Amino acid sequence: MPIPERLNPTFPPPALAPVLSSAASETSAPASIDQLKLARQKLIVALDVPDADAAIALSDNLSDSCLWFKVGLELFTAAGPAVLKPLLDRGHSVFLDLKFHDIPNTVAGAVRSAASLGAQMLTIHASGGPAMLIAARAALADLPTPPKLLAVTMLTSIDQAQAQAIGYHRSPGEQALFLARMALDAGITGFVCSPQEVAAIRALAGPQAVLVVPGIRPAGADLGDQKRVSTPADTLRLGASYLVVGRPITQAPDPARATSQILTEMAQAL
Repeated sequence: MPIPERLNPTFPPPALAPVLSSAASETSAPASIDQLKLARQKLIVALDVPDADAAIALSDNLSDSCLWFKVGLELFTAAGPAVLKPLLDRGHSVFLDLKFHDIPNTVAGAVRSAASLGAQMLTIHASGGPAMLIAARAALADLPTPPKLLAVTMLTSIDQAQAQAIGYHRSPGEQALFLARMALDAGITGFVCSPQEVAAIRALAGPQAVLVVPGIRPAGADLGDQKRVSTPADTLRLGASYLVVGRPITQAPDPARATSQILTEMAQAL
């Protein structure tokens, strides 16, 4: 999937300079400029903030380092579809993460409406079943440049106890793989999964599949309500296409520096 770049980007961005200098002194193989550019294309920052003003302020703060931003339920519910326009106008790519899960006809209509907003990726729940997945895919079939449709397998907050409480007889990892296989059979080639399922779903879906992975926590970061997590570098090595990072950046005292540190770790893994 093509990734828009803003005109004449500077590498490394100013926010990365102090981190790169530090990284170079601490490692024998500091990240190259090409590695940093690739890392920048793979990082999605979650704008899990309460209103449009906070979202735009955060995106502007990170504009030297980030191409991709995620608009999820909190922001979309507070600010509505209009919140995408200022992000797109600034040259960002948008991951619209609303996780549609309803009857096939309703999801098909929601997917068509979401596609009209200009997002590059959007999500549906794989657990909605084959008919829903097929209807969602068909809703995008006639668009000249459709967004990438991603099937959410198992939320990263679901551990074994939560899975059993829901009634799943499989482990979270087994259920995620089961749902990914079902989505593949329905013609879906993009997935959201935890770091713990990346390798298995990559092996199942092949090199062309798009794997978007939340639950990313740098070493020493607070896990919050996330259960199935991993570091940025390890997740990329397992085969992730994109990493979604929220609270380690958005709740950091200095979000720009936190982003720079994560990009440096990603780049060294690439």
